[in-house]
Amino acid sequence: MAQEFVNPEDQVVLGEEISSHVRLITLNRPRQLNVISSEVVSLLADFLEKWEKDENVQLILIKGAGRAFSAGGDLKMFYDGRTSKDYCLEVVYRMYWLCYHIHTYKKTQVAIANGISMGGGASLMVPMKFSVVTEKTVFSTPEASIGFHTDCGFSFMLSHLPGHLGEFLALTGARLNGKELVAAGLATHFVPSEKIPELEKRLIGLNSGNEQAVKSAIEEFSVDVQPDEGSVLNKLSIIDKCFCKPTVLDVIESFEAEGSKEGNGWIGPVLKGLKRSSPTALSITLRSIREGRKQKLAECLKKEFRLTINILRSTISADVYEGIRALTIDKDNAPKWEPPSCGKLDDGKVDVVFEPFMEDLELQIPEEEKCRWDGKYENSAYARLKLTE
Repeated sequence: MAQEFVNPEDQVVLGEEISSHVRLITLNRPRQLNVISSEVVSLLADFLEKWEKDENVQLILIKGAGRAFSAGGDLKMFYDGRTSKDYCLEVVYRMYWLCYHIHTYKKTQVAIANGISMGGGASLMVPMKFSVVTEKTVFSTPEASIGFHTDCGFSFMLSHLPGHLGEFLALTGARLNGKELVAAGLATHFVPSEKIPELEKRLIGLNSGNEQAVKSAIEEFSVDVQPDEGSVLNKLSIIDKCFCKPTVLDVIESFEAEGSKEGNGWIGPVLKGLKRSSPTALSITLRSIREGRKQKLAECLKKEFRLTINILRSTISADVYEGIRALTIDKDNAPKWEPPSCGKLDDGKVDVVFEPFMEDLELQIPEEEKCRWDGKYENSAYARLKLTE
């Protein structure tokens, strides 16, 4: 069939009518690892809103061009707007709405993440009814390392993982591969990358959004996997022991103590990265994840919206711009944080970024709709492991 939307080759998001009942979204900025810009957010929102209202549409597939699904937000976009108080406000607002829309979408969605899936980019993969990963998939939430916070719904998703794995992933930015994502319940199926083209054809050929039919089709190509012996998922007792501590400083000290013990050499590189991150961002992130355990999705998104706006406005710190400068502008990888260490952080200042806005300035989304992702990990290998401990 003809494409529903005719796009030039440089269109950042392609939306295609593949069959009478199937639509395909392709994130199409491969040279930029499919980072999320204001245009990407707008196009994604438009496609999803239009297709949700279209009675003919039953199944939506989303994938990334090149070697990435999506590497997250466009950092240069935020850096260029650092001198404008309300720069990027609209795109931030729309992104959080998009996150909520994906979680509560009324039609079957399948994400095919055959590559890098990080930060906000992963928010287009994890909440889907079906999320397919491969041996090429790399997941992380590295926001604290650039002075930001774990956002786009991840204060909800990570906080609902068993134990304190969520704090570990959010604070360290540790990477998970495809096997680990399935084991942790952050993805539903592992399919070898060479089978992805066949899987895509099979799903398109279904021409249906029937969940059982879609699941069965994916399972034709998926394989059972277990985390490798050295996986962090096999270090859960240490992670829970250290990342349950009340403050970032306590977490670091506990983790450092475990790292000095024989057989815990894996901790050294992780600890080094943790110590390089922004103390302010780490403190905000830890509190946000902890609050997320008691919040609904909508509450988490509203909170994250406040945090994002306050961070971009440098309400208590300009660390996010220093982090972006060090990583992508000057590329010296030597950010100068303020304050430079967790011991010098004023907890009272952190309280400020969590304070509610005036009602008309808050993110306006409903709170009563059921979240599709709720309890997703219950059927995961990780959950089964926890239940047998």
